[in-house]
Amino acid sequence: MTARSYNFRKSAGAVLTLAVTAFAGVSIATHIDRASAAAPAGGIQVGSPAPKFTLPNVATGAATSLTDLGQDKKATVIMFIATRCPVSNAYNDRMETLAKTYMKKHIEFVGINANTTEPTDEVAGHAKDHNFTFPVLKDADDKVADLYAARVTPETFVVDSNGVIVYHGRIDNSMDPANVASTDLSTALDDILVGKTVTKPETKAFGCSIKRAN
Repeated sequence: MTARSYNFRKSAGAVLTLAVTAFAGVSIATHIDRASAAAPAGGIQVGSPAPKFTLPNVATGAATSLTDLGQDKKATVIMFIATRCPVSNAYNDRMETLAKTYMKKHIEFVGINANTTEPTDEVAGHAKDHNFTFPVLKDADDKVADLYAARVTPETFVVDSNGVIVYHGRIDNSMDPANVASTDLSTALDDILVGKTVTKPETKAFGCSIKRAN
């Protein structure tokens, strides 16, 4: 092999290595964005008034407001959810079970989809396929997600009967139901039902980043 041939093969190998490394980096970044993003600290604070909103119900098209949802309720649970996020989808059954359990106790549940990549008809079909009994609203331009500084799906906020945010964070600590050790959302709701101050008012939400327009 000549020195010129050796140098050519060496250069080609280096280029290939860089290309593979770059591709792997993109794959890893995509995986992190879809499944491991976490809501940053800051944003709207527990103890502050919940921003009011009105959004269309994806099933009926009817305008639905936070005031309507919370009327004569002990609390309202706002859940930012998605159709394509594997983390949010891992919680579909748990969200529905929680809603069925606590709506009987005068706590309202609502899902909000703020992903610009997930059109209204897809969101409506997803809700129907998973038999959601709670309303799902479409935040097409991310205004409500911005008001709440929501960053991931699923991410939850609990608003008490006075319109104050009393819990913000995750539903529980694990995508895998078998590994759940801390049922944070239901614990907060149980505190509200017995008239207690929420013991653990803030946890770190985790999931897929909300796909905003900008």
